[in-house]
Amino acid sequence: MQKMKSILFAGAALLLAVSLITYPDPALQASIRGLNMWWEVVFPSLLPFFITAELLIAFGMVRFIGVFCEPIMRPLFNVPGVGSFVLAMGMASGYPSGAKLTSRLRQEKQLTKTEAERLVSFTNASNPLFIVGVIAVSFFGDAELGLLLAIAHYGGNILVGICMRFYGRNETRSVYVREKGLLRRAFRELHETRLADKRPFGKIFGDAVIQSIQTLLMIGGFIIMFSVFNKLLFILGVTDFLANGLKIITSLFGIPADLVLPMLSGFLEITMGGQMIAQAAGSDFFFPIVIVSFVLAFNGFSVQAQVASILADTDIRFAPYFFARILHGFIAAGLAACLYVPLYARHKETSIYTFLHEKTAPNFMELLERVASFGPLFTLSILALGTLILVRRRQSH
Repeated sequence: MQKMKSILFAGAALLLAVSLITYPDPALQASIRGLNMWWEVVFPSLLPFFITAELLIAFGMVRFIGVFCEPIMRPLFNVPGVGSFVLAMGMASGYPSGAKLTSRLRQEKQLTKTEAERLVSFTNASNPLFIVGVIAVSFFGDAELGLLLAIAHYGGNILVGICMRFYGRNETRSVYVREKGLLRRAFRELHETRLADKRPFGKIFGDAVIQSIQTLLMIGGFIIMFSVFNKLLFILGVTDFLANGLKIITSLFGIPADLVLPMLSGFLEITMGGQMIAQAAGSDFFFPIVIVSFVLAFNGFSVQAQVASILADTDIRFAPYFFARILHGFIAAGLAACLYVPLYARHKETSIYTFLHEKTAPNFMELLERVASFGPLFTLSILALGTLILVRRRQSH
């Protein structure tokens, strides 16, 4: 078995190398596309969340929040109260923030292994700006779809968390002491956590910047490589071959054949897949929206590879997360199908939806353009700052 895996990995690496040599121009264009996405949008949008999260963990604020949220998170998701922080940050900043923060809390021993596997399964969500601004407005050109996509995505995420509460329920869980004086206990947890970290503020902040940059560099590498993978698989005909086989299954559900190839692209990389699905949508958005909901929930293999890399530094297993992605995909697609008529089709021509389309779409497009215009300068500035911190630390040693 191990010999077969060795041959498979070596063969895949060789095929990639030969493909890059054979098709250098398409590979370069795909690489540039992934790089632009990373330094224009991903890096500047995720870095503040990552640094802030590191500081909140170091100063005990996460434990403070966890004390108050424990009565909610325990019965609902069977995770400690600190999971509420991961859930909120994961939804606000987007993937793979949930995996990053879960791994960090596991390293801090604020979660057991099983609790961390539960938590990571439902805290990796797409951020609202991407769902509404990019998918609904930029790709589909219809801001009204944002509400439907967001409810299907986040509602499905919560339902997945409720389902995963039964995963490993007989295993040991972290200790929760019920006592009076919730506010006093919360402040005590905050104070003890801060005292336990002996690093001065400058060291804490510097570590937060360096660790965040390292994580984002890794994320950038995955985005670029999966952009190249997607392009090469299309050129080699692998995507078309898989699409032809998948059409047999999708035809049973009435899914148009034109959407199968974009759906496969979405399984690899969400942004490109979402754009291709929107381009193939036509006038009826029902099946495209259902498929996009599944793709967003599945995360795409690009995001899953990022999560796997982050989890590799801990004892958290990847399998529960992968299972939850499939479950989330079906739940989100089901919610989108059920809510399509009441939340979108039935109200499509009403005055409020017309107003939203006229007012919201331009604002989102303007916001995205601003982020893209300042993104490269922000990214280069932070990379320079990180380099300066590392140089000064080497000189001090």
